[in-house]
Amino acid sequence: MIPASRQPQDQSAAAHDRVYRALRTSIMYGELAPGEALTLRGIGKQFEVSMTPAREAVRRLVAEGALTLSNSGRVATPELSSERLEELAALRALIEVELASRALPRAHMALIDRLVAINGTVADAVSRRDSVSYIRANLEFHRTLYLRAQAPAMLAMAETVWLQLGPTMRALYGRLRQTEPPHYHRLIIAALKAGDEPGLRLAVRSDVTQGLRLLAR
Repeated sequence: MIPASRQPQDQSAAAHDRVYRALRTSIMYGELAPGEALTLRGIGKQFEVSMTPAREAVRRLVAEGALTLSNSGRVATPELSSERLEELAALRALIEVELASRALPRAHMALIDRLVAINGTVADAVSRRDSVSYIRANLEFHRTLYLRAQAPAMLAMAETVWLQLGPTMRALYGRLRQTEPPHYHRLIIAALKAGDEPGLRLAVRSDVTQGLRLLAR
């Protein structure tokens, strides 16, 4: 039996984790625009929690680079400079190319079929001009492939970069005005089918950096 004195602490920890995970997902999938302000009061009202869980969730997200905290105490999603975009694009190129390379020996037809299906979801989101669904499906495509690398620490690093880029990816989607799914996804799938590691590395590098570097100009 849990002592009564511990129950409020456990409930607060559970509330904090729920708020953290929900906000983290919203930011990663571009539900919030770059520079969008958040308040502890607003977060508390949205998730029906007290200020303490809201504050703890924000503190964790600031530490991960998903939110910024100004000297005045203003909390907002990041507005990334050109230099920061270049840095994050380079990180994606390093980490995700390596994950894809490690996944290749473990790629099987069931995985390839799954990637084809997810790419269909990406295409559907593009046709509906639904930026959040597009970002969600696009990251699912990459995560599904990278899970086969069996490199959890490296994948966690990639997800931290995705988290920092979430609002910017939303802005990028609006700027590109895509009318069809990413061309490089098809090249990734083709390289997996052929067991072509150089082709896979090139397709992943191009896919994860091309748009970001367009924004950085």
